Amino acid sequence: MTVKLGVNIDHIATLRQARGGNFPDPVEAAENCLALGAEYIVLHIRRDRRHMQETDLERLTKKFRKHIHLEMANTREMVELALRYKPASVCIVPEYPNELTTSGGLKMDLKTISALKKTTARLQKDGIDVSLFINPAPYDVRKAKSAGAKIVELCTKDYSEAKTEHIRKKFLEDISMSTILAKELGLRVHSGHGLNFENVSDIAAQNGMECLNIGFSIISRAVFVGLPQALLEMRKAVSFYAR
Repeated sequence: MTVKLGVNIDHIATLRQARGGNFPDPVEAAENCLALGAEYIVLHIRRDRRHMQETDLERLTKKFRKHIHLEMANTREMVELALRYKPASVCIVPEYPNELTTSGGLKMDLKTISALKKTTARLQKDGIDVSLFINPAPYDVRKAKSAGAKIVELCTKDYSEAKTEHIRKKFLEDISMSTILAKELGLRVHSGHGLNFENVSDIAAQNGMECLNIGFSIISRAVFVGLPQALLEMRKAVSFYAR
């Protein structure tokens, strides 16, 4: 089994929102990505609606529902949005005002876990698989399991931003051990955040890794070579590692 690729198309919408028009169209981007080997289309609807809009989710789920992976904060508004449009899966992420991008995994304290249990049960009762975006640590993996999630997405921010090879290898070991533990607990394992063409190989090579969710590096590369070429380059880098 090859590692699957989820393509985050938020920055297609970022470009569109810069001019307030209808182009570039995230639905057209999704169609291209799926045609060229992506298994999932990832989008994050933020509370400030800085890029993706509810109409994007509506159009995407109408056309590609089985491939849509929605990232969202654990709020009543977002839960209702997910239940309305029913993407194939949802990843619950932390979200803070004024952050440029997601800054790390969920804080798995007792209050958070209690809220996650309710949301996970509600969404999965409606046939929506739930993933939790967590830091790669044994405690967080076990708490994600106790919250009822079917999937964990391990945050690769620290790995991607490591300043030395020694530090990078330390964070890679954390990801490796968390992947092993998650699989032992019966969880599916995804990873993402800051992955690019240079650092993706060691994450893709982790035994038990099912899917990598990548956006910014693909869309940035597409500025110079086009979306099809950028996607094919990433698809090749990710799918090279058989499981």
